[in-house]
Amino acid sequence: MTRLLRTVLPGLLALLLVVLPVRSTQPNEPLVADLSEHLVAITMGFAGSEVLLFGAVDMPGDVVVVVQGPKREVRMHRKSRVLGIWMNTASMTFAAVPSYYAVNASGPLDQIALPQVRARQQMGLEHLELPLPRAKASPNVAEAWRDALIRAKAREGHYHAEVGKVRFLGQRLFRADIRFPANVPTGSYTVETYYLRDGRVVGAQTTPLMVGKVGVEAEIHDFAYNRASLYGLVAITIALVAGWAAHSVFRKT
Repeated sequence: MTRLLRTVLPGLLALLLVVLPVRSTQPNEPLVADLSEHLVAITMGFAGSEVLLFGAVDMPGDVVVVVQGPKREVRMHRKSRVLGIWMNTASMTFAAVPSYYAVNASGPLDQIALPQVRARQQMGLEHLELPLPRAKASPNVAEAWRDALIRAKAREGHYHAEVGKVRFLGQRLFRADIRFPANVPTGSYTVETYYLRDGRVVGAQTTPLMVGKVGVEAEIHDFAYNRASLYGLVAITIALVAGWAAHSVFRKT
């Protein structure tokens, strides 16, 4: 589907250019955007995916795309050396952490968006909201935990430190490639597209995106999650049978 859309993209964008002048007479629609697909299907052998976002604006300006995955509780641990042994000596729980985060922009964020706009719309990792319990973390301590969480997510490939590109075809048509790693978290994502002029948001659109397991992967996942005890028993049985079979083969040789 994505490959097909890339082939016909120029024609679609040209169509948008024709249609947009009629739509732009409505004051609340300065931005039109959509995704090449609304489901990232994780199947056997899934090695990552790329989703195309494309659209048009009614006047020259800038575009910023913020992608966030479903929010989940995350518990972080800090290890220290105690009597020559590394062990957990402190922990902190984040109540609502986006499982995935990425930003694409048509220019440097500090040049195309005002500071208050970047902070309000969470444009850039430094503005990502990661609240901590106030009673458990002073500002300095909270910042250290926050930085550690971002580094951990970046190592997993779930947070993108570098801002991706939004490319304009002319002055009004744009596209952006949203990349997901092989270990992308599943769930409901939001793709927020912001249209800016003079550093301020003049148009915005939120597009849903689902990331989920399908086929055999989904069946195994559901079985393991909904029938954990039976799944564990089956896994142990398979391991025992495989071990017995291997022992029998090597004993005969």
